[in-house]
Amino acid sequence: MIRSTLCYIEHEGKFLMLHRIKKNEDVNAGKWIGIGGKLEDGETPNDCLLREVREETGLTLTDYRFRGEVHFLNDIYPDELMYLYTASSFEGQLTDCDEGVLQWVEKDRVSELPMWEGDKVFLDMIKSEKFPFKLTLNYHGDTLISFKSSPLFRC
Repeated sequence: MIRSTLCYIEHEGKFLMLHRIKKNEDVNAGKWIGIGGKLEDGETPNDCLLREVREETGLTLTDYRFRGEVHFLNDIYPDELMYLYTASSFEGQLTDCDEGVLQWVEKDRVSELPMWEGDKVFLDMIKSEKFPFKLTLNYHGDTLISFKSSPLFRC
């Protein structure tokens, strides 16, 4: 199972979004997503989050929060466990990303962008502010066929 992180960085009522248009053979090609990537061996989700944000944006997060676990189940792509975060403070200057184009998008307009249908589900859950949550998204290829959410209890 793939393990990854994803973060929605907020600033002045906008989220920093990545339009995935530069990478070859990209499962996210043409879609808008938050900032994140795959965990490396021995890396914690927090370590991965900070590394990926720095690599993709040039920013260093100074305030971030864990929001939930998202399980992606798919009949053609590998299953994935994603650790979802939001961030409200950062340092540094935005740089170009080699995976796509970075853009600040009004939070209430993000769901209008071409994105995975499941991303809209967890964006709505972020707005509800019921944390942390566990979300399972069942896909048939690129089509979301069902989802189930529950509170996430961690020891």
